[in-house]
Amino acid sequence: MKPKNILADLLLTFMKIGLFTFGGGYAMIAMIQQQVVSRGWMTTERLIDFVAIAESTPGPIAVNMATYVGYEQGGFLGALLATIGVVLPSFIIILIVAAFIKNLLKFPAVKTFIMSIRPALGGLIASVAVTMALTVFFGIDTIKTTAFTFDWRTLIVLAVVILIPLVWSRYKKKEFSSILLVIISGVLGMLLF
Repeated sequence: MKPKNILADLLLTFMKIGLFTFGGGYAMIAMIQQQVVSRGWMTTERLIDFVAIAESTPGPIAVNMATYVGYEQGGFLGALLATIGVVLPSFIIILIVAAFIKNLLKFPAVKTFIMSIRPALGGLIASVAVTMALTVFFGIDTIKTTAFTFDWRTLIVLAVVILIPLVWSRYKKKEFSSILLVIISGVLGMLLF
């Protein structure tokens, strides 16, 4: 059952995600997952499915995810509010930073802050990669999961997606089209799943 104030909850949740996540869309996935799953808006497995969809559609992944979750929970208005919520904090911060950027970079504390965020961002992105891999390949979506199943179909798609560009670049001496790779993986997904 959805709460009566789902629209306000969507806006505030995605504003929090937009305000407290540094490092772009990939770093946001961990926080989006935590917020969306803990509220019961989506399961981890469904969220991972949408990450795949958001990656293959135009636009920033965090905006695509916010729009999707918002639409699923609150229709068109929910999608609009979640999208505004995730981009508004960054928009305001960038406006402020742009106005003062020359002066800000002179302070050693700002330089230290920026340098110290980098390892944390790497950790967030690695955390998302491990979580997604465990869910996709083994069906493990929580620490408490005791049983797991290996999905060989996912391994086939992964192997094809890795091997095609490697073989192509070795023999053709040029890079394989990422658009064509997304199409190939989509077709394989439809055939195998």
